[in-house]
Amino acid sequence: MKMEIRRLLPGDDALVMRVAEDVFDEPVRPDRLAAYLASPGHFMIVALADGVVVGQCAAVIHRHPDKVSELYIDEVGVAPAFQRQGTATRMLDAMFALGREHGCEEAWVGTEPDNVAARALYEARREPHGEAEGFVMYVYRL
Repeated sequence: MKMEIRRLLPGDDALVMRVAEDVFDEPVRPDRLAAYLASPGHFMIVALADGVVVGQCAAVIHRHPDKVSELYIDEVGVAPAFQRQGTATRMLDAMFALGREHGCEEAWVGTEPDNVAARALYEARREPHGEAEGFVMYVYRL
C-alpha cells in the first residue's frame, strides 16, 4: 500500500473526512478543521493510505519577542495498523522541514511519561540535535 505524506492547506478539508480510528483524539469537526487550516502559523501534515487519513501531525509556530521562533508539535497520531512503520517519523520530518521554511530554529513536543510509543519515537529523534527536558504542565479550563 502506497503511503503519501501531505501538508493540508485551506480548502483541503475534504481529505480529512475519511479517517482511520485512533488518529485523532476526537472526531474531526469540519468547522474546526477549516479554522485551524486558515490560521496563520498552524500546520497539519497527514499520512494518507488509499485516500484514508492514517496519521496526522499538527503544529503551531510560537513567536517570541526575546527568543527564536519555535515550532510546537501539538499532536501526532497514527492508526494502530500503521504504527511502527515509519509513518510518524516521516510526518515529523515533513513538519520539521516546514518549521525551518517558516523561520523556526527549534521544535518541541511533549508527551505523557507513560506513553511508551511516543517516547520511543521522540527518543529515536534526539541525536544529534534533540534533548529531553524535565517539564511540568498545568491545564486550566477556560
